Amino acid sequence: MTDATDNKKGRPTPKRKEAEAARKISTLAPASTKAEKQRAKEAAKASRIAQRAAFLRGDESALPLRDKGPVKKFVRNYVDARRSIGEYFLPVIFIVLFLTLIPNAIFQIGSIVIMYSVLLISVIDGFLLTRKIKSQVTEKFPGAPLKGLGMYGWLRSTQMRRMRTPKPSIKPGDSF
Repeated sequence: MTDATDNKKGRPTPKRKEAEAARKISTLAPASTKAEKQRAKEAAKASRIAQRAAFLRGDESALPLRDKGPVKKFVRNYVDARRSIGEYFLPVIFIVLFLTLIPNAIFQIGSIVIMYSVLLISVIDGFLLTRKIKSQVTEKFPGAPLKGLGMYGWLRSTQMRRMRTPKPSIKPGDSF
């Protein structure tokens, strides 16, 4: 037979607020010394830095759910192995912005034509890329769900290479 103190009988049930407060361990609770606080702060910073580095390297354990799995890695490598007009869209927009400041109608109209041309080519490239990605994934990973893979690849292809996360593991033109 168990003792009454083991069951915690003989006293009123704690309110939910009190029970949750007892379970919580506050990170803001005062540490016993300043040195202990500093060590905890440095350890947390080192942990964040290591996790970020693992994410940028593409370690599977550090990736968010949207980037995990062999299919997503294949799509990333497929996109990174090719150049696309979409990755140059942002620099082109800056050039267009500069050209529109020139008080000459030919420069201004030309810059707008350039902007819309690059945008249209980027959308067409994205559509074709989506189709290629889905066919390649179906061939390499039969039975894998295709939902969202085309958009995932197209959005990655519209980012400048140095801004992509996880960082590209292969160079343009390489086979994987």
